[in-house]
Amino acid sequence: MSVFASLAMFFFLVKGKSIADKIAFLILIVFIFLLSSKNIIIVDLIMIIMYYSFFSAVSRKTKRKILLSVIILSISSVLFIKPVRDRFMIEFETIFVDGSLNKTTKENQGPIYNISLKQAWTQNQFQQNDFFPGAAFRLFQIRIFKEMLEEENIFFTGFGLDASQNKIKEKVKEHNLYPNYGEFNFHNEYIQIFSELGIFGFLIVVGMLFITIRKGILNKDFIHIAFSVTMIVLFTTESFLSRQRGIIFFIIFYSMLSIMSSSKETETEKSLNKNKF
Repeated sequence: MSVFASLAMFFFLVKGKSIADKIAFLILIVFIFLLSSKNIIIVDLIMIIMYYSFFSAVSRKTKRKILLSVIILSISSVLFIKPVRDRFMIEFETIFVDGSLNKTTKENQGPIYNISLKQAWTQNQFQQNDFFPGAAFRLFQIRIFKEMLEEENIFFTGFGLDASQNKIKEKVKEHNLYPNYGEFNFHNEYIQIFSELGIFGFLIVVGMLFITIRKGILNKDFIHIAFSVTMIVLFTTESFLSRQRGIIFFIIFYSMLSIMSSSKETETEKSLNKNKF
């Protein structure tokens, strides 16, 4: 939902000229913050700053005011919107502190301890009451994929489409994690593709992303660039193409933007040829 709202927000940011468009833009920003997806919030903030810095035609004074408003809104949301604040704080804390007490524990539960990034990467055995925040769990997933590469002959072929889940369950059991963690996929599209289709599948996905962001940059198309950057970043934290709606979203917008980009390139070539004559 955050990705859908994010792309719509970029559309109203670039194309929106009327008051209704600007209201829609603000509503979508609030919606994105309430959805509390950390990586989408950070990417959107960076892309909005980039748009007003390099693509917008408004005056410098207006740019400064808008950028200041965006920064104040972002800081305020982290400080005052509880779901956003809690998600950022738990990730920040686990960068520095090993085994900190999880403060969201209910009264009828025993103590639950947050696993730090260091523990996720180095610790061999865990306890059933250990909790992996988002970043720590994703790092652990990278670690077990590294172990799979060392133990299994999957570099060229992978395990097969959707066949890596049983291997994840085995690794979760091997490291004594709470069993439900075995139900999660890699939450990283690059690793997911590599583990299931091997190096060639991985290179195809990386190549597709490189082509789309290159086209966006060459045509100076901000929406195309924003889509490409969002996908590149999102693929590091989500197995986006492991869900039907993720595949449909990616393929439809990838194809549409590529066609539009090719049309722009053709028009540019025609205009250059006319100028020559």
